[in-house]
Amino acid sequence: MHTAVFLYNNEMLTERARILLKTLVERYIADGQPVGSRTLSQYAALDLSSASIRNVMADLEAMGLVSSPHTSAGRIPTVQGYRLFVDSLMTVQPLNNLEIDQLEAQLHPDDPQRVVAHASQLLSQLTQFAGVVMIPRRRNAAFQQIEFMRLGEKRVLLILVTTDGEVQNRVLSTMRNYTHAELTHAAQLLNQNYAGLTFDAVRVRMQAELQSLHLDINGLMSLALDASSAALQPSVDNLVLSGERNLLNVAGFSSNMSRVRRLFDLFEQKTSLMQLLDLSQHADGVQIFIGSESDVMPLDECSVVTSPYQVNGEIVGTLGVVGPTRMAYERIVPIVDITAKLLSNALSFH
Repeated sequence: MHTAVFLYNNEMLTERARILLKTLVERYIADGQPVGSRTLSQYAALDLSSASIRNVMADLEAMGLVSSPHTSAGRIPTVQGYRLFVDSLMTVQPLNNLEIDQLEAQLHPDDPQRVVAHASQLLSQLTQFAGVVMIPRRRNAAFQQIEFMRLGEKRVLLILVTTDGEVQNRVLSTMRNYTHAELTHAAQLLNQNYAGLTFDAVRVRMQAELQSLHLDINGLMSLALDASSAALQPSVDNLVLSGERNLLNVAGFSSNMSRVRRLFDLFEQKTSLMQLLDLSQHADGVQIFIGSESDVMPLDECSVVTSPYQVNGEIVGTLGVVGPTRMAYERIVPIVDITAKLLSNALSFH
């Protein structure tokens, strides 16, 4: 009989080993207990003796895909085991039409801020973990008006009004002192010639036009553009987090209080989580960060499932779920995927 094999880290993984690993991960996710050979025999639907199953488990352990907690004869998946499972063994459980309709009905496109907050709450409710959504960044935001105000020695206040009415203030540290007249002239130049343009477009046009004018306000203009662009980049305030307390109810996870404290510190600081979501924006579709893969230290026993979302075809943010590594990925992945698509639809103009 021909036995299918699968290459993992240059080692051959037989079809039998793949079935047993898939079964082990699924049982561990469902029960939260190390999985023994008797359980595997019961659920894997393979005609194998307990001795044969133990041999396969020993091979999987040697490959670093499962490990044996010292208190039990059973085994649990490692980060590498979970990774192999989600990449090539998992059977995704798509949402049914009724569930999708209910989700869509709850994401009304009335107020972008409210829709984003609602998406975060829905992710939390559907998964019983923490839902997180990055508020859309406006990469193509245009400005309506800019003003400069002299604050003192080499310090200027930039007042920026975007075309959608948002007001941002930034303090600029300049290379030299600017007079009130120079600041007024610079603001007039920007407002008369560039209002309504995106900052990227302003930067391109200004480089050519200011050089031809030989004005001595180039430094101020560059600072103003950099600060304006930075003002519209995502910050930790642009992160909506819901359902963190759900993680206190996860069996086996909440029993380690130092782990819980580290995770809640992460939620409070938000910076590392923001970096992870920002990184996920450049991915295509759903991304799964398992344990230490995220490079976010307190998340070593957590997984983050993310997906970028769009406004009118442009990726503007990321949403996701934070939960234990022992999460039902086959259920979480489609929830994150469909929520990202529905949020994109709700925020886009049709």
